[in-house]
Amino acid sequence: MSLPTPLLLGPNQPLDRPYRGGAGIARFRGTPQPSEFMPEDFVGSTTQIFAGGGIGLTVLPDGRTLRDAVDADPVAYLGEEHVGRFGARTMLLVKLLDTAERLFVHYHPDDAFAARHLRSPLGKTEAWAVIETEGDAYAALGFRRPVPRSEVRAWWDGQDTEAMLDAMNRVPLSAGDTLLVPAGLAHAIGPGVTLVELQQPTDLSLLLERRSLTEAEALLGLDLDTALDGLVVDATPAERIETLRRGRGAETLFPADADAFFSAERLQVSGSRELEPSFSVLVVLDGTGTLESAAGSLPLRRGSTVLTAFGDGPVGLTGELQLIRCRPPR
Repeated sequence: MSLPTPLLLGPNQPLDRPYRGGAGIARFRGTPQPSEFMPEDFVGSTTQIFAGGGIGLTVLPDGRTLRDAVDADPVAYLGEEHVGRFGARTMLLVKLLDTAERLFVHYHPDDAFAARHLRSPLGKTEAWAVIETEGDAYAALGFRRPVPRSEVRAWWDGQDTEAMLDAMNRVPLSAGDTLLVPAGLAHAIGPGVTLVELQQPTDLSLLLERRSLTEAEALLGLDLDTALDGLVVDATPAERIETLRRGRGAETLFPADADAFFSAERLQVSGSRELEPSFSVLVVLDGTGTLESAAGSLPLRRGSTVLTAFGDGPVGLTGELQLIRCRPPR
């Protein structure tokens, strides 16, 4: 069977996520906002939400999920070198995310914690490329000072969100900013932020802030002492945050710490440009043009998202375009 890629991807937004948002995704894509509780768009996804049920998986035009298609022919999608290193796992999840309210204070497990406690070979390091902001946009990231576990337990018991946020670094965000968020760092995105998120392909979040969720829902079924083993309680100094915000050169969005997890390039096309074969998700930030491949042409505009596979061979971009190319670790 020939590959159904390159493929122009429409919205894939799980319903009833535990926070409000999605208007920024609708503006970016030029599509309606179906619900205020659909703040995430899983793009080119082989990952389902933690609750399961296949929710979050990308469905191809032939009715198969992308996960099943990759499992059936991993070399065609990912390339022989990638399969030799990682097997049939894409090692990448891309999301569009938009916040109408501040996200929960939460953190993600690293690979070792996820394997030991959550039956997952992968944790969740992630990174953000901000598309649009409204008002005083910010993220809270890491602690400004070392935090004793007893203090974190007190925050949890009293759900003292004000104290949590007061202990964290406040990072201003504007369109064009980038930020790498390593596993284990407590964080929360403020309201009015629309971004492209690259992450390891899991849906594993441990929430210090429960809101209406049960303890089991917030901690993925773990007890608090176990969950806190995955939290970085040391201080994250300003110099470290500046390193996490810094890309490399004109095109590479994230610092070298990201390379083990994913890669992203900000590409400017004026005329034409050829891209080498790769499993990737392209997110068009601005402009219009086309993507050319052996399978034909796809029209591109602001908000377009495109899946390419290694087996598509080189693809060409023509027009006046700004885009982000998201790829697995290389």
